[in-house]
Amino acid sequence: MRALVVYCHPVPESFCASIRDSAVEVLKARGWEVRLLDLYAENFNPVMGCDERRSYNDQAPQDPALKPHFELLNWAEAILFVYPTWWYGLPAMLKGWLDRVWATDVAFKLPAGKGRIKSLMTHVTKVGVITTCGAPTWWSVVVGQPGRKTLLRGMRALCATRCRTFFLAHYLMDSSTPGSRAAFLAKVRAKLERF
Repeated sequence: MRALVVYCHPVPESFCASIRDSAVEVLKARGWEVRLLDLYAENFNPVMGCDERRSYNDQAPQDPALKPHFELLNWAEAILFVYPTWWYGLPAMLKGWLDRVWATDVAFKLPAGKGRIKSLMTHVTKVGVITTCGAPTWWSVVVGQPGRKTLLRGMRALCATRCRTFFLAHYLMDSSTPGSRAAFLAKVRAKLERF
């Protein structure tokens, strides 16, 4: 399998970095080819400009900085998102990456007139999400888990028909302990062994 790990956290020593490292280690040990996309490390620009938005429905974005991202999407058979949940959703950097990279003629084709969009991502057969969240589980559910729905409903809808998914979250991250973090990393490893 070819796995793209999309990592989004601004702090190099964050717990999310430990999750990222564990995930990459497990996938590589299983013989997967892994490519890591660290959005903050590469200083990805999440802002869609005026001209890009005006032509969004007509063609893929023309910004040359996006070309390597398009190639990664085309290469991947599995995508694993690792990020912190902020205000119940995706960090702005990650949302901007989805806006700019999962684009017309990259992730989908728009129909002429009425009709359904055509997916260009059917080669992706697995999507996983591993996140941290300051809120408790019950409150995240009450709020509706927008980040989870964006990735595992919205983006997954463009992937293979039988695309397998999973979601793991370390809730109450702000009051986490070394023990809770170690237990969560063990859960991450176990989940990725079966992914």
